[in-house]
Amino acid sequence: MQIAENRVITLNYILKDDEGNIIDSAEDGSFAYLHGAANIIPGLEHALQGKSAGDELSVAIKPEQGYGERNEDMTQVVPRNMFDTDEEIKVGMQFHAESPDGQPLSVTVVNVSDSEVTIDGNHPLAGVNLNFDVKILEIREATEEELEHGHAHGAGGHPH
Repeated sequence: MQIAENRVITLNYILKDDEGNIIDSAEDGSFAYLHGAANIIPGLEHALQGKSAGDELSVAIKPEQGYGERNEDMTQVVPRNMFDTDEEIKVGMQFHAESPDGQPLSVTVVNVSDSEVTIDGNHPLAGVNLNFDVKILEIREATEEELEHGHAHGAGGHPH
């Protein structure tokens, strides 16, 4: 069976940046996704199309097919008192916010002063070339429930 839309794919992967630093990995057969449902970045989904269980490949993905280019307009300085938390605000912390058009957005703290906090709404991997080493472990037809929910269930998928 080949990878195609509406199939659940289980795979192992190692993700590295251009310097060879490991960004993320799943090497225990615990990663599964529903192909064609935008569950993974477009560049990787496109590269996996038509592949079979047992195939191994290395894929280099440019930002526009990954998490997009960095947008400096998504970085802003806000008053510290906008944060409703008892915790000390530190660089690297993430908070949920709302974009100007009302969409949910995760922001990362990139700088903190006594009165202000600089936040960045870009995905942490925006602007980064992504280098995947992938081994396809299993391909199966998605269940009706998985198709309805738009993601894989069970081992390696979304645990309902």
